[in-house]
Amino acid sequence: QLVESGGGSVQVGGSLRLSCAASGFTMWAYCMGWFRQAPGKEREGVAIIYSDGTTSYADAVKDRFTASRDNAKSSLYLQMNSLKPGDTAMYYCAASRLRCDMARPGGFNYWGQGTQVTVS
Repeated sequence: QLVESGGGSVQVGGSLRLSCAASGFTMWAYCMGWFRQAPGKEREGVAIIYSDGTTSYADAVKDRFTASRDNAKSSLYLQMNSLKPGDTAMYYCAASRLRCDMARPGGFNYWGQGTQVTVS
């Protein structure tokens, strides 16, 4: 199970930190990802973080967002800075045991329910 928190409404240029609590599986062995979906748009990858902590980001958020994980706490985080209206979306965390490709959300095994981020 994955449960996101930390979403909300923020002004342009502001910051938010999303959290994702994992349970029921060994998070340390999984690739973890952050995805988002805006109304009328497809779900898109934001960031992935491998089990060793290596990260990869979508071009749209590079240098503004930072993904991190705390395997001891079974938690995933997304620090979002310099937020823009285009970042408005439902944000989801996801876990993948094998494939770790933010371009292929279908390869992720577990998904959270999402947390809404609104930037205006």
